[in-house]
Amino acid sequence: MKKRSGFTVMARLIGLVRPLAGFMVLAIGMGLVGHLCASFITIFGGFAILNLIGINAPLSLDAVFICVLVFALLRAGLRYGEQACNHFIAFKLLALIRDKVFLALRRLCPAKLEGRDKGDLINIITSDIELLEVFYAHTISPAAIAFVFTILMCLFISSYHWALGLLALTAYLVVGIVVPLTVSKASGDDGLRFRTKSGELSAFLLDSLRGLPELLQYGYGEKRLAELNAQTDALSGNEERMKRVSGRNSAVTGMIILLFDLAMMFTSAGLYGKGAVGFDGVLIPTLALFSSFGPVSALAALGSTLQNTFAAGNRVLDILEESPAVEEVTGQMPIAFTGAEAERVTFSYGPEIILNNLSMTVPKQKIVGIVGRSGSGKSTLLKLFMRFWEVQKGRVAISGREISSVNTVNLRNMESFVTQETHLFHDSIRNNLRIAKLDATDTEIIDACKKASIHEFIMTLPQGYDTPVGELGDTLSGGERQRIGLARTFLHNAPFLLLDEPTSNLDSLNEAVILKSLKEEKEDKTVLLVSHRQSTMRIADTVYSVENGRMS
Repeated sequence: MKKRSGFTVMARLIGLVRPLAGFMVLAIGMGLVGHLCASFITIFGGFAILNLIGINAPLSLDAVFICVLVFALLRAGLRYGEQACNHFIAFKLLALIRDKVFLALRRLCPAKLEGRDKGDLINIITSDIELLEVFYAHTISPAAIAFVFTILMCLFISSYHWALGLLALTAYLVVGIVVPLTVSKASGDDGLRFRTKSGELSAFLLDSLRGLPELLQYGYGEKRLAELNAQTDALSGNEERMKRVSGRNSAVTGMIILLFDLAMMFTSAGLYGKGAVGFDGVLIPTLALFSSFGPVSALAALGSTLQNTFAAGNRVLDILEESPAVEEVTGQMPIAFTGAEAERVTFSYGPEIILNNLSMTVPKQKIVGIVGRSGSGKSTLLKLFMRFWEVQKGRVAISGREISSVNTVNLRNMESFVTQETHLFHDSIRNNLRIAKLDATDTEIIDACKKASIHEFIMTLPQGYDTPVGELGDTLSGGERQRIGLARTFLHNAPFLLLDEPTSNLDSLNEAVILKSLKEEKEDKTVLLVSHRQSTMRIADTVYSVENGRMS
C-alpha cells in the first residue's frame, strides 16, 4: 500500500469535487451566512443590554428584537440548505467514486487482482468509500467557512480595539489549526492501521463463511472462531485508542475555548480600566468571541476523525491510481482471425520463470492440445494469448499481428476462454449464460447448452433456465458449473477457443458429448486445448508437451 501524507490525500479527494463545484460554493455561502447569523444573535443580545443600561448602541431595542427574529429564521433555513447541499455533494460523489473504483477494477482485472483478498476489496468498495462522506459533507465546506468567518469576526472585534482582534485571531488559529494538527500527529498511523485491519477481518470472515462446511467437517471451528475473536479484539483495541484520542481532543478543545473566553474578558476589562475602550468594548467583543467558536471547533473535532477518513481515502486512491498490468488498446484496424502463434516467449511471475523461450503455432480450424505437469505454464500460456499479462520476451500474435497492437475489443470478440473454475453469478441460469452474448435468443442459448451437454439437466429443474444458481453457483455441482461455462463459450461464438481443463469435472459420457461438439465446431473454429486427460487429447490434431516452461 502506498503511504500518502494527509495533505496529499486531502488534495486528491478535493480534486474529485470539481464536477460539483457550484453546489460546494453554494454550501459554503449558506454556511458562512448561517454562522454569522448565529453569532450575531448573541451580539444583538449585547446591544439590547447596552440599550437597557443607557449606553448608546448601534441598534435600538426594537430593531434588536426584529433582527434577532429575522436572523434566527435565516439561521434555521441556511443551516438546512447548507446541510442539504453538503450531503447532496457527498452522496453524489460517493456514487461517482464507486463508479471510478469499479472502472479501475475492470482495468486492473485480472492480472492485478489475482491473489487480492476479496473481503478487503469489498471493504474498500463499501465502508471505506462510505467513510469519505465525512470528508465531503463535514470537512471541505466547514474549513472554507471557518477561514472566511475568522477573517470577518476578527475585523468586527478589531473595530473595538486591535489587541482584541489579535487575541481573537490567536484563539481561532489555536482551536482551528493547532489543535487538529496536534491531535492528527498524536494519532499517527492509527487510522490507516484500523482500516487495514478492518479489511483483513472482512476477508477472514468471508473466507470462514465460504469454508464453513470444511470447518465443521474437520472440527476446526473453535480454533477458527478463536482466530476471528483475536482479530476482532485487536481491531477493537485499535478503535479504543482512536476514541480515547478523540475524547481527549474534545476535552482539550473545550478547555482552550474557555481559557480564550476568559482571556478576552480580562483583556477587554484591562483596556476598559485604561480608558482604551468603553463598556461596549468589553461586552460586545467578549460576547462575540463566546458565540463564534462554532466553525473552528468543528475543525478541531476533525483532528481525530479525519485520521480514519484519510486512511480510507488512501486505500481508495490505491485502487484508483494503480497502474494495470495491461493497457487497453484502441484505434487499430480490426482484424479477422486466421491463426495464432507464440514465438520465443519468456514469462515469469516475479523471480520464478514460468515460460522459457517457448514457441508454438495454432493453425486456423485445427485443435491443438497442450499437456504437461501442474505448474509447467500451460494455463499461463492461455492467459498470454488472452493478453491478461504482457509477455516479457518474445511475441504472441493473432493473425500475424502482435496482440499488444490488436484492439482489446477486437481481441475479446475473437477469443473465448474457459478456465478451470467457472464463476457463476447469483442469478438465473439464463442470465448467467447471457453474459457471453447479451442479445442471445432462447434458441441460441438452448443450442449452446446442447453442445455443452447441459440442456437436458436444466430442463429437469423446477424453473428450467430461470432457475437461480445461488451464490457462486453453490446449488450446482462442479461438473454442472463447468458445462455452463462451456455453454457460454459456444454462445459467445468466437473463432478461437482457449480451453483450460474443460472436462476435468465431467464423467466420460458428458465428456464425449462435449468433445464431439468441439470436433464438429472445428469447421469454423480453432481450439487451443489444455488437459491432463488422454481421452480429451484424442480429438487434437497436434499435441504439444510443456515441461519446465519449454515446449517439446
